[in-house]
Amino acid sequence: MLDLKQNYFELFGLPVAFPIDGTDLASRYRELQRQVHPDRFAAGDERERRLAMQGAARVNEAYETLKDPMLRARYLLSLHGVEMDVTGEATHDIAFLTEQMDLREELEGARHSADPYGVTARLMEHIDRGIKALVARMTEQFQEVTPERLEQARENVRKMQFLKKLRYDVELLESELDEAV
Repeated sequence: MLDLKQNYFELFGLPVAFPIDGTDLASRYRELQRQVHPDRFAAGDERERRLAMQGAARVNEAYETLKDPMLRARYLLSLHGVEMDVTGEATHDIAFLTEQMDLREELEGARHSADPYGVTARLMEHIDRGIKALVARMTEQFQEVTPERLEQARENVRKMQFLKKLRYDVELLESELDEAV
């Protein structure tokens, strides 16, 4: 049975680091799921079944956190004693916020554009480039942990939250456009 006190990285047998090999993570996830799948303990006593359910839930939660760069960064920050208020924190980077407002305006105009799918495709490319750049910065920031680097990573998580929300809204518009066809 799993040690439920382990952090997510320990649970998956991974070093506590920001970069993760997604293929290795998925492989370890499948192996852990086989070990704790509740069906394996269906004939066991109540305690074994409960522990299997807790283990499966923990493995799922850990996997979802580690595979997503933003959630992984937030989790790493928490391991270093930096807690984030997911809903109450926003970036203080005025240039970034201005850019986000411009992108939001572009998204709003996309619906009435001659080529709305072209607009959404450009927005998605922009968002993906931004997320990729933030991931690269956080990879560096978590290599050598200092209070200053942790604060920089925290700021990059705030920015990534903006970009992920914008991505969601672009995908929502694309769905609406698809349904209108």
